[in-house]
Amino acid sequence: MPYTLHRLAAGSYDLLLEGTVIGSVVRDVGKSGQIRGWRVELMSGELPLPAPFTQETHEFKSFEAAVSWLGGGVLVHDG
Repeated sequence: MPYTLHRLAAGSYDLLLEGTVIGSVVRDVGKSGQIRGWRVELMSGELPLPAPFTQETHEFKSFEAAVSWLGGGVLVHDG
């Protein structure tokens, strides 16, 4: 499936599927400011979930791992 990620700000992306926003990809930052990982989240958990989702939220150690899991989504840097 052709996912597109539109950068909103550092560490925050809208996740689009076929031109429709369906979720987000966000950086998880601890209180000390260190990056703990990344989350890919759906806005709705309505079934059927789009592939490769098996639940509403998936966590990854790196941004690259999250993008790879999405099938190599296209990155768009707005503004």
